[in-house]
Amino acid sequence: MSTPKRPLPTPTPETQHFWDGCREGELRLQRCNDCDHVYYPPRPFCPKCSGREVSIFAASGRGTLASYVINNRPHPAFGEPHSIAIVQLEEGPKMASNVVGCPQTPEALQLDMSLQVTFESVSEDITLPLFEPTEVSS
Repeated sequence: MSTPKRPLPTPTPETQHFWDGCREGELRLQRCNDCDHVYYPPRPFCPKCSGREVSIFAASGRGTLASYVINNRPHPAFGEPHSIAIVQLEEGPKMASNVVGCPQTPEALQLDMSLQVTFESVSEDITLPLFEPTEVSS
């Protein structure tokens, strides 16, 4: 693989399970064993009750578009405008990502549109979770 132009995350012991899941085509979230709160981003304790007994599980990968901006500023990793989106995951947490697989226009990127996770391998260690519409609007 060539060197990615996009800035990439650096996995830590607390986030490694998430990145391993993405590489395996699975969006992994955490759930508190004490209060049942599902959360993202990964961390070793529950942000709701501070419980340290947490479980990792495979999420559905489904969500809706909660908010976005279209970035028109040139960047070496993106050849054209791209969305920077907040996705409301079906399991509850919100996650920042990009919407791909549709025009990057306000007409195509409709709030509350249904999305499904897709994965893009960008290095040997990092596969990014991106989202695409479940139905492409015309």
